[in-house]
Amino acid sequence: MIWEASGRQTRDIMGVAALPRVEAGEAVMTLRDILVIVDEQPSAETRIDVALALATEHDAHLTGLYISSPVSLPSYVEAFLTEDMYAIWEVEEKTRAARARSGFNERVRRADRLARSEWRAVSGAPSDVASVHGRYADLVVVGQADPAAPQEPFQLEPEALVFACGRPVMVVPYVGHFDTVGRRVLVGWNGRREAARAVADALPILERAQSVTLLAIDTAPGRAEVGEGAALGMTRHLAHHGIRAEATHVIRDPHEVGDTLLNITTDLSCDLIVMGAYGRNRLQSLVLGSLTGFILEHMTVPVLLSH
Repeated sequence: MIWEASGRQTRDIMGVAALPRVEAGEAVMTLRDILVIVDEQPSAETRIDVALALATEHDAHLTGLYISSPVSLPSYVEAFLTEDMYAIWEVEEKTRAARARSGFNERVRRADRLARSEWRAVSGAPSDVASVHGRYADLVVVGQADPAAPQEPFQLEPEALVFACGRPVMVVPYVGHFDTVGRRVLVGWNGRREAARAVADALPILERAQSVTLLAIDTAPGRAEVGEGAALGMTRHLAHHGIRAEATHVIRDPHEVGDTLLNITTDLSCDLIVMGAYGRNRLQSLVLGSLTGFILEHMTVPVLLSH
C-alpha cells in the first residue's frame, strides 16, 4: 500500500490533510557540526567529498579527524624494540598524519570551506576515540570497512561507532563516487525505537530531499509495528515537517530483509539509506545474523545509522 502526495499538500489514506512540503531554502532544521574520519585509504577522498557536500548544503562546520593507532605487537617482539625504533615509528606516523591533513585541506580549499573547517590529529584506539569526538558533532561521516585493506590490531569499526557515540553515523562505501547524497532517500521502517531515532536524526537531510520512501518490511504478519499501515503514522509525522513521503509495505522472510532493502534502493535509484542500527548478542548474531552488519558489508550507497 502506498500513500503519496501531489502539489503543495499531502493526504493520507484517511483523507487527513497534511502540512505543505518545505521547498528549497525553507528548511528549518540543519546540521551545524559535521565530523569526518580521515585516514590514508583511497576511499578517504570520496568520504571527505560527501562530508564537504553536506557541510556546504547546511553551511556547517566541518572537522577532519585523524587517529593514530597505538603500536600493537606481540610481547616477545616488543621486548626487543628500542627507543630509537619507537622514535622512527612516531616520525612515520606523523608523516602519515601530515599527508592526510594535506589531502583534507586541499579538498576543503577547493570547496572554499577553509574558514568553516578544522583539523584534529589524535591518538588512541580508533573506535573509542572516534566515539568520544563524535559526541560533539551533529553527524559523523566514516568509511565502510574495506575487506581488501590490511587488517590492523586497532582499526575503526563503523558498527561499533554507531552503538557507542550516541550520534547519527553516515557510512560511505569504500568504492564508488557519489555526486548526490540525500536527494532520493529510502527509510527502513519497522516501528521500533532505533528506526524512530534514525528518522529524527535524519530530518535535516529529509527536509531537503527530492523524494523520501518509507519501506516497511514485514517479517511477522500481524505485528502492528510493521503491518500494512505501519508507516502511516510516520508519514503523517514527516508531513508535519513539510516532508512529502511515500510509504511501501512488503512481506518477506526474515533472511531476505537485507537483500530487499538493497534491491529497492537500487530500483528507486536512491542515494541514501536511513535506518536504525540493531544489535544482537553474540549467540543471536551467529544464529540469525545482523541486519546492520549485512548492510554495512553489502551497501552500495551511503547509509545513515542511528541507535
